[in-house]
Parts: sequence; structure tokens; C-alpha cells
Amino acid sequence: MHYIGLMSGTSTDGVDAVICRILAPNDVQVLAHQAIAMPAALRAEFLALNTAGPNELQRAALAAQELARLYAHSCMQLLAQTGLQPQAIQAIGAHGQTVRHAPELGYSWQLNAPALLAELTGIDVIADFRSRDIAASGQGAPLVPMFHQAVFANTEPRVVLNLGGIANISVLHPHSPPIGFDTGPANALLDEWIFKHQGLRYDDGGQWAASGHIHQGLLSALLSEPWLQLPPPKSTGRDLFNQAWLTPHLARYPALSAVDVQSTLTAFTAHTVCTAIQTYAPNTEEVMVCGGGAYNSHLIDLIQTELKKPVQLSDGFGIGAQEVEAAAFAWLAYAYLHDIKASHPAITGATHSRILGAWYKA
Repeated sequence: MHYIGLMSGTSTDGVDAVICRILAPNDVQVLAHQAIAMPAALRAEFLALNTAGPNELQRAALAAQELARLYAHSCMQLLAQTGLQPQAIQAIGAHGQTVRHAPELGYSWQLNAPALLAELTGIDVIADFRSRDIAASGQGAPLVPMFHQAVFANTEPRVVLNLGGIANISVLHPHSPPIGFDTGPANALLDEWIFKHQGLRYDDGGQWAASGHIHQGLLSALLSEPWLQLPPPKSTGRDLFNQAWLTPHLARYPALSAVDVQSTLTAFTAHTVCTAIQTYAPNTEEVMVCGGGAYNSHLIDLIQTELKKPVQLSDGFGIGAQEVEAAAFAWLAYAYLHDIKASHPAITGATHSRILGAWYKA
């Protein structure tokens, strides 16, 4: 009944790890949570591997091994925190670190070393959650809507907004499959910009952005990105939304201050999220938020103002905002071992639903 979920997302800021007790697909309890910061050198390597470079195959393999060791350390901390032994854990759900995402070319590459993780922990590992859906002509992403439907669905429609490096929404209905898709960048551009100009990992509470001004010309230029106009199913990542994408837009406004860029990027995230919710869930009154961006109070204020409805942390619905994605991968491991199909054509565009993952026995 115990599963570990591990998540290191597009923000590359750290690893979230949880132990869950899962008694049924809709009965998930988080028993413990650990958050470990990503080592600076490893984070830099992951970001560098988002684009082609010298000796990248060896560098990717070594980075994956280092991530597996970080994952194993997270697992050992969780076991010490709960007093559980490795044999009490049914499996670890380990997503790995996404460095390339190109479903249109038939692949999505997550750096991971699940065999090494199984060796280091003595626990079965379920990994490689995207490739089966992509093989069925799907996007392979987002992976979390079926989990959201299982644990958060209610008698009334509800939206789950995840603000990680990339933002995505799950539109939950009580008697039909969820709709889920990426809406655009959330923390990815914000974190890179503040690190470049202030040396900080993230904009705490959005305070820096709140001290600047939104530049309407730049905002309009960012919103003209053709990907934003595509209908779902769709997914994205740093392959599109990165500094190389941002730089030509900024070149049109050379006098713009760094803080005003941060303010405008925050408004960009808020507007793309709100447009997606207003378009695909216009009558939904309950919006719950999770992911690291849930604690960016300035961003949440912008979203609430534009939506004209409250946005509530997932904590009030049973799972902490920082725990939801890691819990999703514990659930995906459970789903694999119980032959539960965790993808759906309405989410990924695949030709059919599939059981997701690959099993590495301890």
C-alpha cells in the first residue's frame, strides 16, 4: 500500500519526494514529503542539455546517474522520516528530468537511471511514463490529469492548475474523462530571468515582479506566439519557451528594465493560464492550484483578478501544493502495477488509452 513518488520538474530547482499510502485509485494519503534543492552544477548541466552540445551522450548519462543518487538520497530520507523499511514500499515512481520534449518527432527524453535507483534503494522502480503514449501517437503529456481526476474530482466541475516550470490545467468533470493540456510557461522563464539578473533561484512571492511595471508592447509580442493559439491536446517545454525564444522579443525594447521584464513575464503566465481556463472551463467556479508557482502570491493575485474567481491551494483539498506532482508519480506507479490505464486520448491525443511505465525490479 506504500508508494514513493519522485518529481524533478521543468524548473530544475529541486526534487520533491513523497511516500503515499494508496488503498484505491481515489484513496491517496501523503504520509511524508521531502524537498531537496538541485545541486547548482547538476542544474546547470540539465539546462545545458536542453540544446545540442559537445559530448552530450556521455554528459547526459552521467547527469542521469547523479540524479538517481539524489533520488535515492530522497528515498532514504523519507524512509527515515516515516520509520518504514524498503520492503514496505511497493514501488518508486520516478519520472526523471525532462531535457527534450518533441512528441511531433516521436520522442520525449527524460534523463533517468531507474536501474541504478533500484540497486541503490532495494525497491522496485516504475519509470519511463511518456513513451508508450507517444508510441500511440500521443503527446505523452501532461501526465497528471488522470491522477487529478482520481483524487480531486467532485460532483461539480473543477479545474486543477499546476504551476511548475510549465503551466498545465486539468478540467475535471464528475462523469466524463478529464481534459488536460499545457498552457505555456509558468516558472521556467521567471526563474531564469531572476537568476540572470539577481542570482536568485526564484522570485519569492513574486515580490520583484510586483515592484515593476507590465510593458504592454512586450506582453502583446509574447502573446503572439503561434503555439498559444493551438487547440489541445498540446504540450510544451523549454524546447520552445527559453531564453533564445525571449531574446528577439526583448531586442525590440532595449531600454526596458530587468524588473519590468520580470513583471511582464509574470503577466504573460497569468494571462495564458486565464485564457485557457476561460476558453475550456468557462463555468467552473472551483480552481485549485499546485506546484511551486502556487506560492507566488503576486502571480496568483493576477490570475484571480483576471478570472474574477478565487484560486485555492490544493492543501485544502487533501494534498499540499508542493506535494501534488510527486504524489502523481506515486499514483502512476500504483496504476502501472494495478493495470490501470493512466492516459486518455482526450488529454494527449493518442489513438487509445495505455498503461504507462516500465518496471525495474529491485
